[in-house]
Amino acid sequence: MDVVKKFSEELILGLVKNPDIVKVQDFTDEDGSIILDIIVHSDDMGTIIGKSGNMIRAIRTLVQACAYKQGIHKIKINVDSI
Repeated sequence: MDVVKKFSEELILGLVKNPDIVKVQDFTDEDGSIILDIIVHSDDMGTIIGKSGNMIRAIRTLVQACAYKQGIHKIKINVDSI
């Protein structure tokens, strides 16, 4: 999970204007799914979501591909702001 967490953090850090606020936390759900919470500054939410949600969809695809290569088949990605 550390590889997926580090990959997600590096990916988000390359996109935001306030990199000191970025936090990536992982939790395990009751059904065994891993939940990845990505926290960014509220000014960066538009950048992370993108036009029509295209950017967040691309981020989720990349993170899910990284997780799949690590043997993690159930992962959910949530993005929130401070």
